[in-house]
Amino acid sequence: MKITIAGTGYVGLVTGVCLADIGHIVTCYDIDEQKVQKMRQGISPIYEPGLEDLMKKNIEEARLFFTTDPQTAYEDADVIYIAVGTPENEDGSANLTYVEETALAISRYVIKDVIVVIKSTVPVGTNDRIQALIDKHKSPEIRVAVVSNPEFLREGSAIYDMFHGDRIVIGANDEYAASVIEEINKPFGIPIIKTDRRSAEMIKYAANAFLATKISFINEIANICEKVGANIDDVAYGIGQDKRIGPHFLKAGIGYGGSCFPKDTKALVQLAGNVQHKFDLLESVINVNNKQRLLLYTKAKEMFGALAGKKAAVLGLAFKPNTDDIREAASIVLIDKLLEEQVDITVYDPVAMENAKKILNDSVQYARSAVDAINGKDMVFIVTEWEEIKNIPLSTYVEKMKEPIIFDGRNCYSWQEAKSYPVTYISIGRGQAGEAQPLFSKHK
Repeated sequence: MKITIAGTGYVGLVTGVCLADIGHIVTCYDIDEQKVQKMRQGISPIYEPGLEDLMKKNIEEARLFFTTDPQTAYEDADVIYIAVGTPENEDGSANLTYVEETALAISRYVIKDVIVVIKSTVPVGTNDRIQALIDKHKSPEIRVAVVSNPEFLREGSAIYDMFHGDRIVIGANDEYAASVIEEINKPFGIPIIKTDRRSAEMIKYAANAFLATKISFINEIANICEKVGANIDDVAYGIGQDKRIGPHFLKAGIGYGGSCFPKDTKALVQLAGNVQHKFDLLESVINVNNKQRLLLYTKAKEMFGALAGKKAAVLGLAFKPNTDDIREAASIVLIDKLLEEQVDITVYDPVAMENAKKILNDSVQYARSAVDAINGKDMVFIVTEWEEIKNIPLSTYVEKMKEPIIFDGRNCYSWQEAKSYPVTYISIGRGQAGEAQPLFSKHK
């Protein structure tokens, strides 16, 4: 198959590289010439473990190409994937400008029958809308079928997910088009679910909304645990053993972030409102998450009172480990609040520093390592659970800080370990080190 991918962000680039790796001829299209030149050399514009190695392999084996020319990208393709961004509008709805512009360009340049696959996360009904738009502007003798094929990739493990995902969803109103996309994906060896287009679109939103709900739920339970003297690690482990609940997405912390959950939950609330349905549950999930991202700041205020003039280190800037993505990251929310309090802040992240500088500029100091960041500080905030950060011995905090006060937003250390060091350790759902806690907390 000759496949074109429109858009080379996380979804588009990973999808294109992995489709090339299973044998298809893939051309990735982007309007950014500098970005395309780097990708031709096997240099990825995003941080994703293993991605550059896979890019170089498939470039060398002549299955993966990059272009800024829409005619080259579209005219000879058998299948075109739309994987451009759908940023959030002010009202929380998805902005479909880039999707529509891509559809119009496809209409202009295709010269043969083609299947257009919408990979971008879009509101229910968008595939129908794009089908109508293309049909209106394409040459009448050309047949175009639009198929919904939502992505379920996790940043930081997106390549693994492409090859080991739980399912592939294909939403089509055309049986032949569905069979072609099924054939393209068969080498992945992942179960395929075929639905109509609108159901496929809803599956994507419903999946992300449910996972976000699970995160906000366990964070609310964690907040209650602190007040009643229970330990969230034990509680999460105990309920996670119930097969109806499962252990995933039950790790208490300071909320979700990134490019998907915040945007998709708000978009689904907006979508529900458009059909006169008030989505009370999901609105509560969003509200809980917004409050949770301020939890470490609140705990610091309760401990210190006035924060002005204090020196703090923030460890971890990306919204999760193994990515350089800081969109909707809890770190930025926390840092903004600390800056309001006139705190002197030093930050560190293994890969997200350059992206953070675009937002934070010179309002903070940037350390070369986590140990450098904590040296001489009054307090440390752990915001992203990078392995490098999790593996810092607690003894290092004792040695390097003025007084070892750690606000751990990701529960990186076990309760027993924290109790065995002369540190003030404040985590999520486990109270403060030194307070009475259950004796059997073994789960991190």
